[in-house]
Amino acid sequence: MMIKPPRPFFLILALVLSACGSSATPLPAEPTALPTPTLTPSATPFTPTSTPLPSATATPPPPIERVLIVSFDGLRPDALIPAKMENLLALIQSGAYSLSAQTIMPSVTLPSHASMLVGTCPYKHIARWNEYVPENGYAMGTDIFDLAHSFGLQTVMIVGKQKLTQITEPASLDFSAWIDETDKIADIGSIETVSIQQAKRGFNLMFLHFPDGDLAGHEYGWMSGMQLRAYRNNDKTFGKVLETLKQNGLYDSTIIIVTADHGGHDTTHGYNVAEDMTIPWVISGPRVKPGALTTQIHTMDTAATAAFVMGLPLPQEWDGVPVYEAFGLPVIKTSQPCP
Repeated sequence: MMIKPPRPFFLILALVLSACGSSATPLPAEPTALPTPTLTPSATPFTPTSTPLPSATATPPPPIERVLIVSFDGLRPDALIPAKMENLLALIQSGAYSLSAQTIMPSVTLPSHASMLVGTCPYKHIARWNEYVPENGYAMGTDIFDLAHSFGLQTVMIVGKQKLTQITEPASLDFSAWIDETDKIADIGSIETVSIQQAKRGFNLMFLHFPDGDLAGHEYGWMSGMQLRAYRNNDKTFGKVLETLKQNGLYDSTIIIVTADHGGHDTTHGYNVAEDMTIPWVISGPRVKPGALTTQIHTMDTAATAAFVMGLPLPQEWDGVPVYEAFGLPVIKTSQPCP
């Protein structure tokens, strides 16, 4: 896969500013030439020898063997540059991205992550609470971990908030860890050490959650110096995970999706305002066509896109739709905002 040379820094800056209500005129998406073939999800579990996606070149693209989904809790698109998130910005330059993706209402952590990973609106997954309430059980419906695990794929979840463990049942995870880095409980390690360990061992689907930006936002305010520092530090950890994949020969066969559950304003979030509802959505890896996406993306599309690239069947009840445009394919359908 040919990688475009990095786009000038000021182009990324202009797109970030336009995503969160800047008065600057948004830059148009880069034109893409869409191939005529379409790809439909297969009911056959993913294997490295699966039929490759259509390619515009004579050289077969590398296989897709795993998907890494990363959530920076509370990340607004206009925080990327002031936080100096160099690894995420590099993925934007080499991958496909939207800086105007939308989350769900209420724009809070557990319901939003449930929609991200279950692929449905809150009225279907019913995980509307936003604290760890074990008696409530788990989000309803077939989530991306249920789906992948049912086809024999190795699944991993590493989160920094205990309430996120209520998204999927333990039986759907080959490895799971809730890591409280506030030191209120004894942990098996830090998010950094555990995620690197799992990256070395290999996986088919990993979800990695960084909580620190949201925690700093509630304490010091969104876009505050402390919050930006938290995102910068999390991005460094993210970079170490990517480097681990590269060192172990796994990076070139990995699809990476980076997003957030919500944004925020002042010291809060959860409102139906642009600062809270607008999130970044970035995808990079084999067969991804670099450039700005024109498709309106909703957080439910994350699960659908992950299933699509792994060749898994999409459950009928899912509201999310694969982001076909990211692979240079015709956009045959898009998702709709949740009611």
